[in-house]
Amino acid sequence: MLAKEAGERYAHAMTNCCYLASPVGRLALEADGEVLTGLRWADAGERAGNDKPSAVLNEARRQLERYFARRLQAFDLPLAARGTDFQKSVWKMMREIPYGETATYGGIAMALGSGARAVGTACGRNPLPIIVPCHRVLGSGGTEGGFSGGQGLPTKRKLLALEGVVFL
Repeated sequence: MLAKEAGERYAHAMTNCCYLASPVGRLALEADGEVLTGLRWADAGERAGNDKPSAVLNEARRQLERYFARRLQAFDLPLAARGTDFQKSVWKMMREIPYGETATYGGIAMALGSGARAVGTACGRNPLPIIVPCHRVLGSGGTEGGFSGGQGLPTKRKLLALEGVVFL
């Protein structure tokens, strides 16, 4: 392996992982040191290593359990999502969508001076779904749009229903 330049780090050198059974499937939470870097749907046979979950993973698991029990509406975790500046600006706007409310791809695009498809692509690349609530972003006219996590749109519907969002 070649050495990195000063100040650069090897990807996933300090990655720690833990799992959570949830109403939308088994979730894998990933952290790098004391920042949460990923949340994804775990493969059936996937198992954690022997590492003890870090404090941030334990707190993320606790907050997600409270969210799924309808006792938490806003996450308060140190996040370090990897992405482009544009993706990060979309993810920041998604974090500002209140629990139980929705926004549209077009509305976010207008606020950022971009296009709805670019916003949709950034939503699909969100490494922290649920915590960075891409499920709260809908298509024009209140259509569901898409969802890349879990089982796709059925998972998005479950998350929105949990928050009390009703489709007409």
